Amino acid sequence: MTTPHPTLGVAMVLASAVLFAVNGTVSKLVLRAGLDVPQLTLLRAAGAFTGLLVLSLVLRPGARRLRVTPGQLPLLIGYGLAGFFAVPMLYFVAISRLPVGIGLLFEYTAPLLVALWARFGQRHRVRPRLWAGLMLSLVGLGCVAEVWGELKLDGLGVLAGLGAAVFLAVYYVLGAHGTARRDTLSLCTWAFGASAVAGLLTRAVTGGTGGWEPLAADTDGGVPVALLCGYAVLLGSVAPYLLVAGAMRHLPATSVGILGMAEPVLASAVAWFVIGAGERLNTAQLAGGLLVLVGVALAETARIAPARPTAPPRAGPPRPRRTPSPSRTEPAGAARSAAGTAG
Repeated sequence: MTTPHPTLGVAMVLASAVLFAVNGTVSKLVLRAGLDVPQLTLLRAAGAFTGLLVLSLVLRPGARRLRVTPGQLPLLIGYGLAGFFAVPMLYFVAISRLPVGIGLLFEYTAPLLVALWARFGQRHRVRPRLWAGLMLSLVGLGCVAEVWGELKLDGLGVLAGLGAAVFLAVYYVLGAHGTARRDTLSLCTWAFGASAVAGLLTRAVTGGTGGWEPLAADTDGGVPVALLCGYAVLLGSVAPYLLVAGAMRHLPATSVGILGMAEPVLASAVAWFVIGAGERLNTAQLAGGLLVLVGVALAETARIAPARPTAPPRAGPPRPRRTPSPSRTEPAGAARSAAGTAG
């Protein structure tokens, strides 16, 4: 069993946040170059699955690492469909219609949903600050959407961001169970495999007609689209997902969720620097984003860990009972009966 190292876990989550943040801008550039959302989701999942499958077979213990029991299938499929297919699919829809930072702010209300699940689904005790966190997050989202005037945010983009938050919460919950049962590499390999299958089925059912010609083109800035897709697969998918799954061996899901909130801040900065003014947030939206992050942090730290059952005091070694010696007036058979009962 892995010995938890919290410092290592923090470093892994922050590293994944940086990679995910850059991937938001990379993915938006790929979408602008002509690939559609299902194509990018499928490309990401299939590429990551192929790379992790090869890595799993090369590293010891090889193919044995990938063995799956029937009882593990529901967890692996659910984990893959929620965190590796639905979250990126909806996230790509959100950032194609909203600034990257705003799309991530909606998605990163997921830790708030995890805290609410702990309270109402698992009946855990919570501190009153859960409700303060919920209120701050709702006010913050209102500021981001600027609800006091004409709503400027795309409705479908907002719904996609909130949908991504729901599936991200499921991903956190299932991930805590998955890392307790399987090693990080095999867990992510099968999760990406489930995502790739879902991507193929989605493309077949929807009759996707988009071609793959954009892969041979360049972006407006002259960067090859194929190179950006390579980043999306390796550094935007494989590496950060492995880092997050590995971090859950050293930190509780609550801490992983809080530290992951660095991603929207970093992603906004990267998108504004690379893409330009269209990604800039005004003062009200920046204040709203800060309220969302503070609210989620309050909610995440509101859960009270259940008390561990106290072990009963250890008694000393039992003293052997003395077998009463037969009295002169007691029959010998009664003495043997007493000895047998005491033993």
